[in-house]
Amino acid sequence: MRIAVVGAGAVGGVFGARLAAAGHDVTFLARGATLAALRARGLHLESVHGDVQLPVVHATNDPASVGPVDLVLVGVKATQVAAVAPTLAPLLGPATAVIPLQNGVEASVQLAAALGPDHILEGLCRVIAEQVAPGHIRHMAVTPLLEFGARAGHPPAPAVAAAIPAIAEAVRGAGLQALVPADMAVALWEKFLFIEPIGVVCAATGESFGPVRTVPETRELVDRALDEVIAVGQAVGVTWPADAKRTVWQRYDGLPPHERTSMARDLLARRPSEFEAQTAAVGRLGREFGVPTPVHDVLAAVLRPRVAVAI
Repeated sequence: MRIAVVGAGAVGGVFGARLAAAGHDVTFLARGATLAALRARGLHLESVHGDVQLPVVHATNDPASVGPVDLVLVGVKATQVAAVAPTLAPLLGPATAVIPLQNGVEASVQLAAALGPDHILEGLCRVIAEQVAPGHIRHMAVTPLLEFGARAGHPPAPAVAAAIPAIAEAVRGAGLQALVPADMAVALWEKFLFIEPIGVVCAATGESFGPVRTVPETRELVDRALDEVIAVGQAVGVTWPADAKRTVWQRYDGLPPHERTSMARDLLARRPSEFEAQTAAVGRLGREFGVPTPVHDVLAAVLRPRVAVAI
């Protein structure tokens, strides 16, 4: 397949490297130091599932120089999606599928607003990875998973829908996991429920998964944050599985104790983060739908100074 990976950071680097190593024609859309590193040294993926070294990769900052592709994976941070979306139009052909990989629940809406609904699928990924340096990605845990499918209430064009099985096959053939659930709205919010509550408590406390889930007070704080996300999701229209919260806690208790979510890592390092698309989004949607979010309101206020000084 011809694939454009928008953003060659942690997520784009993991998925793009595996797909390129599997023989697909992958072009990375990047800029600045990352683009320079990709052009000079290629891409290095350091992974618990085996390293990938790609000494030469296709990389550009100009979508028009790439032209139409079969698949666009949007791997920039959630806060960058709205700005980058209009620039992706040259990548679209009649059957091009566009899949967002962000944490959060608003990326596909922003892509559809800029590019039209026909090409946009709902998507999410699961992986614990970080960018060590431009062109150098470290994958620490979790078998990379791409979960994607039609957006609730917005079916894609027939040609795009017909391409979904081939995309899933390509992902699996690259040693990654692929799921096409019946209801992507539930899948998207289940991912959000998993990533945000423990991430915001890790960021606010400065601690990793292990201490946060072990200390009774912070465990209770995470539990209350979970309740708020469940309530906001329900107000938005999500029909949660009966065991949604229990399932999240099972996963939390199995996470590597010394790791954090990407949002927590970025906030603690005073880097630009997905705070606005995650923690701030809970409060924003809560106010819009009349759902109180006191835990998130306090934690958001605690973290605002770190957001303000991000560089």
